[in-house]
Amino acid sequence: MQNIKKTVWMHKKKIYWLFGLTLILGLAIVAQAYVMTSIVDGVFLKKQSFSAIIPWLMLLLVILFVRSSTDYISKRIGVSIASKVKGETRKNLLAKYTANSVQLNEKGQTGEKVSMLLDGVDEMDSFYSQFIPQVMQSTFVPLLMLLVILTQHVNSGIILMVSAPFIPIYMIVIGIRTQKKSEEKLEKLASFSGKFLETLQGLVTLKLFAQTNRQKGELEKSSLSFRDTTLEILKIAFTQSFALELISMLSIGIVALELAIQLIIYKSISFFTAFLILILVPEFYTSLKELGVTFHNGRSSMGAAKKVLEVFEEEDEPTLWGKQTFPKWKVPPTIELHQVDFAYTNTNFRLESITATFLPNQQIAIVGASGAGKTTLLHLLAGMITPEKGTIYINQEALTKFAEAAWLERISYISQTPYIFSGTIGENIAMGTTEEVGMDAIKTAAQLAGIAPLVASLEHGFDTRIGEAGRGLSSGEKQRVSIARAFLKKPHIVLLDEPTRGLDLATEKILQQSIQKLKETATVITVAHRLHTIKNADQILFLENGRLQAVGTHESLLEISPAYKELVMIQKGREQ
Repeated sequence: MQNIKKTVWMHKKKIYWLFGLTLILGLAIVAQAYVMTSIVDGVFLKKQSFSAIIPWLMLLLVILFVRSSTDYISKRIGVSIASKVKGETRKNLLAKYTANSVQLNEKGQTGEKVSMLLDGVDEMDSFYSQFIPQVMQSTFVPLLMLLVILTQHVNSGIILMVSAPFIPIYMIVIGIRTQKKSEEKLEKLASFSGKFLETLQGLVTLKLFAQTNRQKGELEKSSLSFRDTTLEILKIAFTQSFALELISMLSIGIVALELAIQLIIYKSISFFTAFLILILVPEFYTSLKELGVTFHNGRSSMGAAKKVLEVFEEEDEPTLWGKQTFPKWKVPPTIELHQVDFAYTNTNFRLESITATFLPNQQIAIVGASGAGKTTLLHLLAGMITPEKGTIYINQEALTKFAEAAWLERISYISQTPYIFSGTIGENIAMGTTEEVGMDAIKTAAQLAGIAPLVASLEHGFDTRIGEAGRGLSSGEKQRVSIARAFLKKPHIVLLDEPTRGLDLATEKILQQSIQKLKETATVITVAHRLHTIKNADQILFLENGRLQAVGTHESLLEISPAYKELVMIQKGREQ
């Protein structure tokens, strides 16, 4: 809650404008009450003619215009602050998600993050657009009116001072409950969004295993839970409105009764004074009641803001980068790993003392049993995570000295399941580079990746639209699109994470040919399982339980490492 309040003072100029407009609004309300009282007093008691009160009516119109204008401008300033804060928060959230390490990004559901980015940030709106302007109005306007009433009639002022504190006290009690329920509501919404997105993504699997009805029940339960929490918040809001109306109605009644006694029985005040106070008192409580409504929304926003701020407060160890750029390379750089250590939080796994050298244009294979640390090592080379100890050198310069963008321009990373975006095949291949490329370059990349025959067989060719996550393409076709991106980018280093796993032999052969072509201009580092990939490697790193057990060619490792020989025998059995 403290952080959300700090963001308010990042817009000091607008806050000062709000303060000035609030004072003008307060003076306009007092002036309006005075003019209205003068008109009523002149017409009914002094029996003035219509022409005599025309100036008062004109003045009243001006005051009403000033009052409406200041109120409108105050609200627009609040909306402007809300819009800027939401934009900045979304920008910072995206930057946070982008800067997060791999292990932190893999936590939680995608739908949950999307819900936080959209709904969570939107929930913060009312704090800035409604609550802040209303807090100012409900602080200074009632104080100004109270001062005026005290100068006119002390008894009425005392009644206001006794009854008014009940409203903020009640709001604080209700507000605490509202904030807790709002946090719960946002959690339920994020959970529902996550489940809904997962259901859509896994719809085919659910159908195949006849689990659609069960998942339907889970979605219904999550939806009803969100509905119930929302209704509980509304119930609190209605209860609060009733209580505020009751307090203000009773207080106005007491003031009116006291004024009637003083005016009729004791005749201690004039009609002008009594009527002026009767106009100001409802305005006094209206301002406080409006705070009650916006206070409820404000506390809801604070609950949402707390959940959003928790994302920023998540502990992480982001990759550290410098500012240097790389010189132009005619050949790929020499990569050295010197005593590199890395451990994931909340797990026992640890990558220890990895020392290796990769020469230009080599084909490197990283092998080992599942969980040995192969993908982790690839993530370290890609710069996705930072070593706890040791250093990765690029041409004898520490990788952390260079800018992230400079390094990412020089590498291509092809995972087991490359992501294909909704769009055309040509657009997806063009994502391989940040530069403007023509269709000829895209066609050449597709030809080298072995996907050109498939594209040629399609009616719209490279303009064929494919669904989100590559719907409409097979696993092998997705891999070929990903490799086409690499050919288009022309990187110096290509990192492949088991690219042929789960593919048929024909598709694997096409991919292997493409990878061999990449080797002509780049160093290719592959997490490998297939014997064909392992045998063709210039250098093999054999990992076991996070340790580098042996380095060498396929033949040399068969001679010096029994564990490697056993791994090869197991793989031979699988491929037969």
